[in-house]
Amino acid sequence: MLDGISEGRGLPGKRGTDWLWIEYFKAFPAVSVHGIRKGCCPLRMIHSPGRAKAIVLVHGLSDSPLFMRAIAIYFHEILGYNVYMPLLQGHGLKDPQGMVGVAVTEWKKCVLFAVHSACLDGARVSIGGFSLGGILSLYTACTEAAVDGNLYLFAAALGLSPGPFGTPGRLKELLLRLPFAGIFDDGRPLIGSNPYRYDRVCLQGAMELARLIGETDAMLEKIGTIRPARRTFAAWSEYDKVICLKKMQNLKRLVGEDLYVPFVIPAKNRVGHASLVLKEPIFALDAQPGQPPLEPANPFFRQMVDAIGRFEASG
Repeated sequence: MLDGISEGRGLPGKRGTDWLWIEYFKAFPAVSVHGIRKGCCPLRMIHSPGRAKAIVLVHGLSDSPLFMRAIAIYFHEILGYNVYMPLLQGHGLKDPQGMVGVAVTEWKKCVLFAVHSACLDGARVSIGGFSLGGILSLYTACTEAAVDGNLYLFAAALGLSPGPFGTPGRLKELLLRLPFAGIFDDGRPLIGSNPYRYDRVCLQGAMELARLIGETDAMLEKIGTIRPARRTFAAWSEYDKVICLKKMQNLKRLVGEDLYVPFVIPAKNRVGHASLVLKEPIFALDAQPGQPPLEPANPFFRQMVDAIGRFEASG
């Protein structure tokens, strides 16, 4: 017994038990399956050994693999991929302890373990992610030879949006990289009513994201483009208040027009950052009938995955 997980109650959907990635816990023993909130576990969806293609899908800052679950199912069931979904260090925990000790170096290790697991059977490995998972995917695609497939970016946190009083996103990133930035965390509990993400983004996690943004910017400035050249699908909403939209728009220059396919939801549709990757809304743990969701679904989800399908077919 794994605290109800072995009976399928730990994950949404009847096949949750089959998708639980037990080997991931063996690779990262600092976190046990008992220490993770229900529904927030690392997942993998496998057809059979020797499958021709696999994809690693990486979740965002403060959330968990569930946020990428509907996209993962599409890749697995419709496009025929084996899917690997790591749980980033410090995320999805019953007792996150303010995410003290989280580090971008550890996040990279989590992603690399998933990539190396995906290529064990000789599969062609693609990678993609949401928000923090998006920039981790971009960085890994440029630095890890085992990633030899496509790149999928969903509201990738390539930079931060402007802050209060018009504070440039670039300035926010620079301030977060300062050694003393962590003292401004208000210390409020991370666990709240959302079952699959923390109630807020803690400052320690934001500081590590800012460091990753700076590292990725420096890498891209040095090489001038995304190398090795790979086909890239990028989705975002113009209503997004979290990420730097200009950097998402500039991907065409980094990738090359022939290799780049965007899917952009106009601002008038008011699709927020977290909603982009959600096929179904997320409700509070104690939600009463008729209460609005914490995270609305993306009303253009079907159109977005259909665009992924066309992107795949054209390659």
